[in-house]
Amino acid sequence: MKKNTSARKATLRRVLAYTAHARAYIVLSLIFALITVFFTLYLPVLTGNAVDLLLGPDLVDFDALLVVLTRMMIVILITALAQWAMAECNNRITFRTVRDIRQDAFAHLQRMPLSYIDSHPAGDVVSRVVADVDSFADGLLMGSTQLFTGVLTILGTLVFMLRISIGTTIVVVLVTPLSLFVAAFIARRTYKMFQLQSVTRGEQTALINEIIGGQKVVQAFSRERDSLRRFDEINARLEKYSLRAIFFSSLTNPCTRFVNSLVYAGVAVFGALSAITGFMTVGQLTCFLTYANQYTKPFNEISGVVTELQNAIACAARIFELIDEPEEAPDPEDALDLVRADGRVRLEDVCFSYNPEQHLIENFNLSVAPGSRVAIVGPTGCGKTTLINLLMRFYDVDEGEIDVSGRDVRGITRRSLRRNFGMVLQDTWLKSGTIRENIAMARPDATEEEIIAAAKAAHAHSFIRRMPKGYYTPIGEDSGGLSEGQKQLLCIARAMLNLPPMLILDEATSSIDTRTELRIQNAFAAMMQGRTSFIVAHRLSTIENADVILVMREGKIVEMGTHAQLLKRGGFYAELYNSQFAH
Repeated sequence: MKKNTSARKATLRRVLAYTAHARAYIVLSLIFALITVFFTLYLPVLTGNAVDLLLGPDLVDFDALLVVLTRMMIVILITALAQWAMAECNNRITFRTVRDIRQDAFAHLQRMPLSYIDSHPAGDVVSRVVADVDSFADGLLMGSTQLFTGVLTILGTLVFMLRISIGTTIVVVLVTPLSLFVAAFIARRTYKMFQLQSVTRGEQTALINEIIGGQKVVQAFSRERDSLRRFDEINARLEKYSLRAIFFSSLTNPCTRFVNSLVYAGVAVFGALSAITGFMTVGQLTCFLTYANQYTKPFNEISGVVTELQNAIACAARIFELIDEPEEAPDPEDALDLVRADGRVRLEDVCFSYNPEQHLIENFNLSVAPGSRVAIVGPTGCGKTTLINLLMRFYDVDEGEIDVSGRDVRGITRRSLRRNFGMVLQDTWLKSGTIRENIAMARPDATEEEIIAAAKAAHAHSFIRRMPKGYYTPIGEDSGGLSEGQKQLLCIARAMLNLPPMLILDEATSSIDTRTELRIQNAFAAMMQGRTSFIVAHRLSTIENADVILVMREGKIVEMGTHAQLLKRGGFYAELYNSQFAH
């Protein structure tokens, strides 16, 4: 319990720190809250005065009553304007705070290591940045709107009531702590439920994201029932936690209203006795009954605010949990900004594993001369893609060293290292934008002629020209209007536009027809001239011209040589090659 309380306090302090930029709006909001509360509490005084002017038949002072009614209209108008201004200030406080938190969360995502993205469902991350921030905004807006006015109303009402009758005020104050006790009791039990609700909502978003992204696969393998079962299980848990959270939070209003009714009844009885004995007028009793309502109403509102704040703090804790994740280790201050690599690559005694308990690459050694074409083959899970991840510094080695141009890659800035690699992967990625923007991602300053030349070299120009707006045709991130082969051609065109000194081709032609593949292979051959190239391939016919072929198995190089040498040796490579062409 203490741990949860301290965690909530820490989260609340961080939220308040985010509101520091809005100090001016906070001050203005407090001023408008004071104006609103003062005139709201002054209105019952005027109402009481008006009642006292209605002495009986033919005993009404209409002139004085008109003055009182005019004042009441002015007070109501000022109160309405002050409430509007306060709401405007609170909106700016809330949504600027939410904007900053969301910006920090997204900016932090850009600096986080790939290991975090690989090990966390994308849907859960999206849920934290979108849904949790929205829930937090709702709670913060309600809190900032009602908390200030609620507290000020309670304090102001006490002052006004004490001016009318000290004894009746004491009755109100003695019964009120029951409301606070009820609200605190319920609040302690709602936080955990709202926290579980938020976590389960993230789990549900992750599943929906996963299933929608792979809907074709789900339907192809008739896994609709299984998907529904998994969704129903999570949905049932979300229902359970939501019902519990709503149940506890919904107790707040009726419980505090019951206490408020006790206060009102006590004031009515005690006030009526006071009016009979002449301690207060009927108008003052009317005024006091109004104050009794106004005094207890904020306790209702504050109780509701507390419930919403429990949800908001639970959501904020998940956002801050994301923001607090360790960032990718920064480049050393003396890191080299590699302008253009000479193509030399050396791996010495490299050891790496994603999971410390499961070894993958051990004592890996390799020396690549500038301009060499290095093919990497082997069964699934042998470490081919992992080797590419290490070369690009998506992950750092556990032991050993990787050198590029004679310098340990950990002593080279990541940005400049990756700028020296061109990369085409089996899994294509295109962003929302035009076809031109997707190709120009490699070189945003490229001219129209250079982009078209790269597209022609990738054999993508012909299908782009047939698109409705050519190179300016917009495509979504899912590229629904393009085939897998066309998407891959655009990725190849992107690499050809940049032409860096080193290339990584990871099954770069896997989705392309055989005829186009032959043309692309010729284009790749021209592109690879004088450039160090790493080619990951499953179709061994595409790497027969490689300068050296690395045959990997269980994270180690088991064979190395040219295509002819490896076939002549009759080892594991020959076995793989023959299995692809066996009849």
